Amino acid sequence: MKAAITFLLAASPLLMGQSIVSSEARAQELERVAKAATAMVDGDVCLRIETKRSREFLQKNDPRDPWIASDNFDVDHAPFIQTKKTLMRLARLCPEACDANLWMPVEGNPPRIQILIRNVYEMSSFWKWGDLHQPMPEEMRRVLATGERVTFRGKRGMISVLAPVYDSLNNIVAVVEVVSQEKRDLQENVK
Repeated sequence: MKAAITFLLAASPLLMGQSIVSSEARAQELERVAKAATAMVDGDVCLRIETKRSREFLQKNDPRDPWIASDNFDVDHAPFIQTKKTLMRLARLCPEACDANLWMPVEGNPPRIQILIRNVYEMSSFWKWGDLHQPMPEEMRRVLATGERVTFRGKRGMISVLAPVYDSLNNIVAVVEVVSQEKRDLQENVK
């Protein structure tokens, strides 16, 4: 009986969605996965995910139809599925629950960015629920400009590592966010 109680107490953080790994150890693991993401995610494929028609509607505003951009969002299924599967496989490299999300820049001034692929747990240090695109955070701007990986400690115990995605001409075309949360809120995105 004592052994069973000891086991349950030891396992309780995992059962409640909590981490038993230190913040620094988690950041190192995410950094390792982010480095792999730079090597594995194909920027040329990422550039083909969102359709031309969808990009044309992305920043349109119509006072009679406030949802015009969202209603016309569309992807080319083959590159979308290929990239999503790659991101899902990368997330499996984490020792704990984590997500690997794809962020793509949106043309315009000031610079904006959109989360093009979210994954299993819908974790992100940057994404606001419901936003199709948003102002570009300084951390992502830095990754796109320099190619360096950036670690960001965000809200609610989240740690994100942002990694560049390159196309075949060695241009940085996207950012992968590898993110984990110290204590996951399993109901966070349930509306």
